[in-house]
Amino acid sequence: MAALNFKHLRYFWMVAKAGSVARASEQLHLTPQSVSGQIGEFESRLGVSLFKRVGRRLELTEAGERALRYAEEIFALGDELVDVLHDSAQHPVLPLRVGIADSVPKQVAYRLVAPALELDTPVRLICREGRLAALLAELSIHRLDLVIADRPMPGNLNVRGYSHPLGESALAVLGAPALADGAADFPQLLDDAPFLLPGEDVGVRASLLKWFESQRIRPRIVGEFDDSALMTAFARAGAGFFAVPEAVMRDVMEQTGARPVGRLPEVAEQLYAITAERRSTHPGIVAIRAAAASAGFGPARPIP
Repeated sequence: MAALNFKHLRYFWMVAKAGSVARASEQLHLTPQSVSGQIGEFESRLGVSLFKRVGRRLELTEAGERALRYAEEIFALGDELVDVLHDSAQHPVLPLRVGIADSVPKQVAYRLVAPALELDTPVRLICREGRLAALLAELSIHRLDLVIADRPMPGNLNVRGYSHPLGESALAVLGAPALADGAADFPQLLDDAPFLLPGEDVGVRASLLKWFESQRIRPRIVGEFDDSALMTAFARAGAGFFAVPEAVMRDVMEQTGARPVGRLPEVAEQLYAITAERRSTHPGIVAIRAAAASAGFGPARPIP
């Protein structure tokens, strides 16, 4: 397969954005015939039609829509590269690109990442949030330096990565005053009570469900959340009891107005730093790993 011709891609992108060959040729300072020829050569090389004529207008085909999305991302990255190189020349900084899994509580993520901003070397922090599999794909092509997750590197992904335990924190159960006041003793008060359950992508979910079973407690699950911030929003509204790591319990209480009703020492939120290299020398990553214990997380259990 022939390599991508970025000149052709630029002409295609200009025509797609301008809506016509004539307007694009004016912006490119070329003749319409030259631009049309370049687009035709690009389509021939790709083996697909990128435009279709509807009346006097050009519209993108399905393949054209897909190509435009890639072109937008490619040229946005090019602009970002220019900005980064210009900024680094004017003000030398060390970029740290961190992916944070949706399932990691935001207060936890902040406590873990903040030490990287306190280094003597100026650090430019770039955070991405999303599902773990998507973040690991970004890590594999070096668009991220580090992924913070609540589980080690999954074995079913065809991505190379190394898991570094950051620590763990036992869980506490909180509830809005209207739920907690006058309730039965813990953990019986959770039986048939509304509960906000971590989603299937959250590492601690299975352990939490096993704990309910061991205590013969059947809470009434009113919602499941992969995103910890969304669950916190529902908790603030008093939608149900919920579990949080003890290390950030005070912060969550201030945010939500909830009160602690009990502890789950048998269930722990585990945290990992996942990197593409077995041993990373990036000062920001070194600082994050070194400061994890002081952020309220005890030593993690060994990776099975």
